[in-house]
Parts: sequence; C-alpha cells; structure tokens
Amino acid sequence: MSAPDRGRWLAPLLVCHDCGLPQVQTALPGPGLVRCRRCGAVLRRVAPGSVHRAVHLNLAALVLFAVANVHPFLDFTFEGRGQVVLLASGVVRLWQEGMPLLSGIVLAASLLFPLAKMLATLWALGPFLLGLRVVGQARALRLADALRAWAMLDVFLLAVIVAWVKLADIAVLHPGVGLWAFAAALLLATAADASLDHHDLWQRLAPQATLARLDPGTGPLLGCPACDQVVVLRRGLSRARCPRCGHAVHPPRAEAIARGWALLLTAFAFYVPANLLPVMTVTTLGRGEPSTILGGVALLVEHGMYPVAAIVFTASVLVPLFKFLALGFLLVTAQRGTEAWRRERTLLYRIVEFVGRWSMVDVFVVALLVALVDMGALATIEAGTGITAFAATVIATMVASASFDPRLIWNRPR
Repeated sequence: MSAPDRGRWLAPLLVCHDCGLPQVQTALPGPGLVRCRRCGAVLRRVAPGSVHRAVHLNLAALVLFAVANVHPFLDFTFEGRGQVVLLASGVVRLWQEGMPLLSGIVLAASLLFPLAKMLATLWALGPFLLGLRVVGQARALRLADALRAWAMLDVFLLAVIVAWVKLADIAVLHPGVGLWAFAAALLLATAADASLDHHDLWQRLAPQATLARLDPGTGPLLGCPACDQVVVLRRGLSRARCPRCGHAVHPPRAEAIARGWALLLTAFAFYVPANLLPVMTVTTLGRGEPSTILGGVALLVEHGMYPVAAIVFTASVLVPLFKFLALGFLLVTAQRGTEAWRRERTLLYRIVEFVGRWSMVDVFVVALLVALVDMGALATIEAGTGITAFAATVIATMVASASFDPRLIWNRPR
C-alpha cells in the first residue's frame, strides 16, 4: 500500500451531517474550517487551544450572568416616578398577569437554558484541563450542543434595544449594572462558542473512526448527529447506537417528512391568531388601547422610528412567513425526490435554521415592557393572548426546522 493510500486508510473519517457523504478528513496545518466537498457544510472548525479558552470564557460568562441576575437591569422614569427592574422582572409580571405558559417560555429562553448551557459546557470541558474523565461528560456535551439554539441571550439583548427605542420618547431609561454584565456575558459566551473545536472535544472522549477500524462492506456509513462519530449500519437494521455518545443513528426516513408537515401546520395554526389578537394593551391614565403586531409596527413608523419598525416587522412578520414558505418548499421537494438545486436547497435549510430563533424578539420585548411600565393608574402595559400564540408559532417552526433531515435533499427516504 502506498503512503497516500495508507494515510487515507488511517485518517479520521467524517460523514456530512447535511448531505450524508462519507469523506476522509483533510489535514490542516493550523486553524481553519473543514468543509464537505459536496454540499459545503462545515464538518469541523479546527482551533488549537480551544478547550482552555472555552473553559475560561464560559466561567467568566457564568460569573457575569450571575451578576446580571441580582443587580438592577434597567432604571425606568416616567412622569417623575421611577422604577428599577431586574432581568427576571418580566417573568414575574407575566406570571402575575395569569400567563404562566408565556412566563415559562421567557424564563427558559432567557435564564434557564443559557445557565444550563454554561454549566453543561463547564462540566464537559473542565476536567480536560486537569487531564481527568468524569461521569456524564458526553451527556453534558450533547446537552450544551442541543441548547445552543434555545439559549437566546443575543435575541434578548436585541429586544432590550427595541424596547428602549419604543420608550425613549415618553420616558427616561438608564442601564443598570445588570445590563452591562448581561452584555459582557453574552460576548464572552459567544466568543467561546465561535472558537470551540467540537471535534477535538469528542476525540478526547473516544477517537474518531477510520476506514481501518470499520468494515464498510457490512452496511452504509452514517454520522452521529450529536458527536459526528461514524457508525456502520448493519444490513437488515433500521437504526444503530453511537458507541461514543449513545445517540440514535439512522438513515433518512420518510417519517421525518410527515413530522415536518405536522409541525409546520401547527405553527401556521398559531400564526393566524398571533396576528389577529392583541399582543399587549397600553393603558395611560385609565384609558387602554390594545395593539397587534402590525399595529405596533405602524405605531413605530408613525413616530418616525423606521429602523426599529423594520427590525420588528422583519423578525415578527417576514421571518415566520419566510420559514413557512421555505420549510414547505423543502418538504415538498424532499417528498417528491427532486434532484435539482440540491446544494441551493441545503443552503436554504441552513438559513432557515439560523433565522428562526430571532422571531422571539417580539416576545422578549413584550416581557420587558410589562415589567418596565407598571405604574398603576398612571401607565401600565399588559400582555395579550396574541403574544402567547406568537411564541407558540416561533417554537413550532424552530422544532419543525430542527426535525427536518437535510439528508433527505440528497437521498431518498426509506
């Protein structure tokens, strides 16, 4: 066997999570990206020293996040009356208004999921610094990866900016220590995620499979969706179990299309009342006026706040509509086994995955407004049933895009 052939036989083997193509990992001399040669997906982000860097950044982010939760977040002054709110004040106000479901959604996305993600990351990475192995590292890594889309600190910060601009003409707001700590925690956590080499982490727990260790003749090669380990699906079996992280591994299945349609129709069923019902009611000096999503955008335009109106309209109206159309297109073409535009459809799927979570900005804006404007007969903002329906729409579309298997674009379902 020649040296190049021996190198390919012993090199780490990867299976693209988007198109399912097995390929030998290309060796990089330094930091960089390893991409799939068929669909262009990022197979690995090579970042030497990322474990130490990620541990320190996440630890600092965790400390700052704790500071953000116990110190004043925003100082609100209206008609001579002042009020200080905490990061969790919106959650408490929504609960007090009899909206436990919406309160739980905001609590999970802005507090519980980010905290769980930081703790899981530290549990998975911390022992590596000491050269140790502890129980549950693989599960902690899987949990941190699963929570990445649902820990919405960045979306919440955008909601703070939108709420600030909405109230700027009628009140005076000052950032508190909690807001500065929150922004710093977000930057540190984002930097840790952006520079982390997940392949290196899983390699420390168990080595990546190679062609020399596998027997491709006994069945197709599949990639684990959690840790990217390569598994041989024995002939006659419909699924396998990843030996490194324990996640279920299976080929593209037709059930994913039916599940996607069910979730997409559920999301659209919530989207209709979300746009027709009021998302909040503004009461000033005893006079209340309910407002829908489009009504709020029109009010921003009326006051000349065009950039904020564009952000709210895009995140709350255009993005959900785009996801409905894009997911419907992906499901139809996958169901029909369309072979055209495979690379473009894969790119469309990635865009849908990225933009979906940003629609939660309207939910967070309402949570912030009901916490800030709570001054009895002088001025009060109350959440409406429309915002709960809108939150359900966002969650359903996110679950729908997450349940769609992009390998269906390249392979016919079983």
